[in-house]
Amino acid sequence: MIKPEVFDNELQELANFAKVISHPARLAILKYLAETKTCISGDISDKLPLSRTTVSQHLKELRDSGLIHGEIDGLKINYCLCGSSIEEKLAKFDDFFSKIACQEITCK
Repeated sequence: MIKPEVFDNELQELANFAKVISHPARLAILKYLAETKTCISGDISDKLPLSRTTVSQHLKELRDSGLIHGEIDGLKINYCLCGSSIEEKLAKFDDFFSKIACQEITCK
């Protein structure tokens, strides 16, 4: 059982971000959006070996985390990357790992 309240907000935020990007389908969606700049939800399921329902679930996770945003266009939703959110999350990861990467550790 995880007790998130015993960890500070920064660690909780990093862990939540890591959880969102830990699924290969979500990484594939992010990569596809980066390559196409914008797209329609249905197009994504045509490019990945996943059903539209599954893609929709992954899009929801990415949207809830702030990595993507969608704009309603009639009956479809156009999704694109949220660059500022991605840069913010990457900066926090870089900061975290830079603090622990410089430690000299010798294992015997």
